[in-house]
Amino acid sequence: MSAILMQGRWIGQRHLWLLSGTGEGPLIVAALQQQGWRVSVSVVTAEAAKVYADLSLEALWIGPLAGSGGVHRVLDQASDQHQGFDWVVDATHPFAIKISAELKQACQQRGQPLLRFERPLEDIGEALLLKNSAELANQALQGSRLLMALGSRHLEPAVVAAKQAGAEVFARVLPSPESLRKALNLGLPANHLALLRPLQGVKPGGIEAALCRRWGITAVVCRQSGGVTEQLWQSICKQMQLGLWLISRPVISATNSVVYSVDALVEHLDRLQSEPHR
Repeated sequence: MSAILMQGRWIGQRHLWLLSGTGEGPLIVAALQQQGWRVSVSVVTAEAAKVYADLSLEALWIGPLAGSGGVHRVLDQASDQHQGFDWVVDATHPFAIKISAELKQACQQRGQPLLRFERPLEDIGEALLLKNSAELANQALQGSRLLMALGSRHLEPAVVAAKQAGAEVFARVLPSPESLRKALNLGLPANHLALLRPLQGVKPGGIEAALCRRWGITAVVCRQSGGVTEQLWQSICKQMQLGLWLISRPVISATNSVVYSVDALVEHLDRLQSEPHR
């Protein structure tokens, strides 16, 4: 993990470390800074870091943390440089259960206050909820044309299960060499793949809807991750009368303190700001 920005203003204000894997990250930072918090941020990729370019961060770290040991290293560095973080905020993706578990373990070992930001669950409407992507193998999908709108790490079990059930599979994957390689290794034809970041184009959802029309898609498979991407597929599938399969969100027991909105996060921290918590 590399640091690309360090402001060095450690004295006089409270400081927290935000681990962000969702689109709400910049909103969280802006809201906290308005309340006088100094914020350091961790993201996994350089692409994810770009949305923080206009925000004045104490530090911006890019790359995987490499397990609970990586969490300890960041906390050690913070203790050496500026008496540590008042809070750690886990705003990683709802399906990033590994890092949340590692973060919980490291923070518990050190007595480091940890707060989980969790997207609220959306109303699934007429969508069908699956416990996991392997359950697609048990569905009546013969002759279906399924569009997989999943992250590359979750693509393989879904593609295998859908093919077992007789579906013809298409996929929207992120425009990166790794994502494309994983999709091609699953045996998906190149003309069944679209390299696309969600919500791109003049009208958000326009490209996704056009793909569904071009490929004659009958149903979409995506994760129950909440936020604008799930809302997008809910809207497209309703308008185009397509089926929608949602892979159920895993239960993350990251910490006893969980908030479900940016406002609730700020209010929670403000309420405890004057209390000794380390």
